[in-house]
Amino acid sequence: MGQRHLVGPEGPLRRFVDARQLTSMILWGPAGTGKTTLARIMATSAGYETESISAVSSGVKELREVLVRARERRAQHDQRTVLFIDEVHRFNKSQQDLLLPATESGEVVLIGATTENPYFEVNAALMSRSTLWRLHPLSSDELGELVERGLKLRGARADDEARSALIATADGDARAMLTTLDTSIVLARAEGDDVIVTRRHVAQARDGRLYHQSEDTHYDQVSALIKSVRGSDPDAALYWLVTLLESGESPRFLARRLVILASEDVGLADPTALVVAEAAARAIEFVGLPEARLNLAHATTYLALAPKSNSVTLALGAATRAVREHGGVNVPSDLRDAHYAGAAKLGHGSGYRYPHDYPRAWVAQQYLPDELGDASFFEGRGEGREAALVAQWRERTSRPTQDEPTPQVE
Repeated sequence: MGQRHLVGPEGPLRRFVDARQLTSMILWGPAGTGKTTLARIMATSAGYETESISAVSSGVKELREVLVRARERRAQHDQRTVLFIDEVHRFNKSQQDLLLPATESGEVVLIGATTENPYFEVNAALMSRSTLWRLHPLSSDELGELVERGLKLRGARADDEARSALIATADGDARAMLTTLDTSIVLARAEGDDVIVTRRHVAQARDGRLYHQSEDTHYDQVSALIKSVRGSDPDAALYWLVTLLESGESPRFLARRLVILASEDVGLADPTALVVAEAAARAIEFVGLPEARLNLAHATTYLALAPKSNSVTLALGAATRAVREHGGVNVPSDLRDAHYAGAAKLGHGSGYRYPHDYPRAWVAQQYLPDELGDASFFEGRGEGREAALVAQWRERTSRPTQDEPTPQVE
């Protein structure tokens, strides 16, 4: 279910399967998006045997045994093997030293799964030998279809409020939603033979952590949280944060909203705000509830107290309108890449002046395309750190440029 961008009729993973030719890959996505299931379906559909290990609980001995079986399978039956490694970011050096030659020689095709950003967490040697595919949280429609499948499988029914509650609390995590559904069905079945899951059963299955309001009210409360932070009211911001958490809102959703707000409404007035918000988002995955409530409260309070600027938001909008209005423009010849053979003959890089050769590491020259001339998108504000940054920028770029570069001191 889901991941149409990968497995739809024109999806790249669908094409690999149709060609019956898989390559080593990393599947990256949130929990409950189908990474393990997708790996198993791909291997089976493409005609591969599947071996699975966990990077957390398996050691070199288990990996060595898998590779021996894969070699025998290839030699005796010309049957290739997919090695699925869950939590691949936990793979240690000894395991990697054993696996890398096997993937390079084609003894196994590696499919790794991770919820962590592989650019930070997966070993570079594994990344260089694999393609990376991003899985997305499931949509409400996709989750709704899974609810219907689950009800049919269990011989149960559910009212509309229960369906909405199951989907709303899942945050795109199909596994978590199906777990809640299964528990809700058990609770409903204990009350009688006609199993009808209600909103009350879903709330019981989640230990009371369920939205106590309608969907409209829920989004109104999210809006109130954002506007309270934007309006620099830490008390109101904390009130709406706790209201949402107590009613079962996903902490990941709230963390994402704070990360967006850090750039949208605080921006350059306090560049550290984005670091604080992103740290809180990572803490959600690393610590989890209930302790991560502290991290969310920390970030919410910081963002509310921080000076505010929307200059980044306005500049992004202005630049986007300019790009869409002018379409594909030519890069000025002096800004073009001049590092490859033959570039100089084409005039690429000719006339470009290296800013570090000049005082204050700045020299007056045109960077925008000719079609835009001296267009301006960014308008600095006088709030917080941005005021100092803008003042330094304007002071640096207002002085006349000397004709010759400053000699570099050895």
